[in-house]
Amino acid sequence: MAAGKGTRMKSKLPKVLHPLAGRPLIHHVLGTASALGARSAVLVTGHGAEAVEAACAPDRVAGNRFALRFVRQEPQLGTGHAVQQAVPVLPDDGMVVVLSGDVPLTGVQTLHRLIALCAGSKLALLTLALPDPSGYGRIVRAGQGSEAPVQRIVEQKDASTEQLLIREIYSGIMALPTRLLKGWLARLDNHNAQKEYYLTDIVKFAVADGVAVLAHKITDPVQVAGVNSPLQLAELERGFQQRLAVQLMEQGVRIVDPARFDVRGSLQCGQDVAIDVNCVFEGAVTLGDDVAIGANCVIANATIAAGAVIHPFTHIDGEKAGVTVGEGAMVGPFARLRPGAVLGAQVHVGNFVEVKNSTLAKGAKANHLAYLGDATVGERVNFGAGSITANYDGAHKHRTVIEADVHVGSNCVLIAPLTLGAGGTVGGGSTITKDTPPGALSVARGRQSTIAGWKRPAK
Repeated sequence: MAAGKGTRMKSKLPKVLHPLAGRPLIHHVLGTASALGARSAVLVTGHGAEAVEAACAPDRVAGNRFALRFVRQEPQLGTGHAVQQAVPVLPDDGMVVVLSGDVPLTGVQTLHRLIALCAGSKLALLTLALPDPSGYGRIVRAGQGSEAPVQRIVEQKDASTEQLLIREIYSGIMALPTRLLKGWLARLDNHNAQKEYYLTDIVKFAVADGVAVLAHKITDPVQVAGVNSPLQLAELERGFQQRLAVQLMEQGVRIVDPARFDVRGSLQCGQDVAIDVNCVFEGAVTLGDDVAIGANCVIANATIAAGAVIHPFTHIDGEKAGVTVGEGAMVGPFARLRPGAVLGAQVHVGNFVEVKNSTLAKGAKANHLAYLGDATVGERVNFGAGSITANYDGAHKHRTVIEADVHVGSNCVLIAPLTLGAGGTVGGGSTITKDTPPGALSVARGRQSTIAGWKRPAK
């Protein structure tokens, strides 16, 4: 169900499209449905339907393995009314699991247990006991104890004073046979305080029809936490990141402070990886054995090989092309690696150095204040401070080839297309526009002049 406006978010963006861990809330829910092995999914949209449906197109949601259909709920007349819109496209022979588009972190194993409890013939509800159940529908059981069958769900605004004391709440998630759901949906009415069609009213229909209503009661509130405000979104973000940090630390990753750690995609770590504070990982990132990540780094779509050190304040963003950092390489501080950067083993890329669509072979160094764009750099090259490859002529990109053992002095401009021959040297301050031969010294700068006794102009 993804039709709600999310008024408390105070945003033009539909609520279910707000990001959690770098992905829209609804993508998390669809990912869970896919992991369950669902053969199809029906997304009920309403507010911002066009944007939500576009964001959930097959090419926008990674890993979906089911047919996805959209239905509209216009106007929004309650949760029961939302599910009624899906009735025409639900096959009678299946089981329905009702999920909420703003409840993104329900565990797959939890839902498998709920489905097992349903067993194709019962109504199974996911419930939780909360210290403060305000705002949630209360679970009213036919007797005392957690094993007693569920008799009904009472919404907050319709609950009596006694029922408001009940701490067990309905999460909004249920599993039941489609054929029973369709019959019960047809019997819904809006005779309640909010004048809405409550999906929860099907519980009393199940009881009346002699169908068992069972509850799978969990203890982890993060799994059923919804998002209705920026504050709740932030709280859920920290809950997600905390769980992921714990998983990684249980695998041996050293995270200095789990409260200052963010993954907005996937992070795979080898043995003895160390991650300092305030690091953000986006897209797909792989860290090899013994990799050390300094504080305040942002790393996206990159593979970092064993023993590499990423010093503080480094920004790596591979986008679609990716970035590769070789074994034992050192990057940063304050370095930037852009898409297509490939650093070989033992490469050094230092402070305020930017590398884009370039390959640096084993042992190459660019330690200070440099730009390497569209370049092929050989082994053991030393690229001086303040030097750049001028790769763009205003219309096209051109490549610079720097062969092995070249030394480029400080403050040089290499105007591509260009090849510097192996073992050559470029004198500092040179602007090189032609290929240079191997082993040669190439200097291209104006002759220095000195005027003795010169006086600066005075006001």
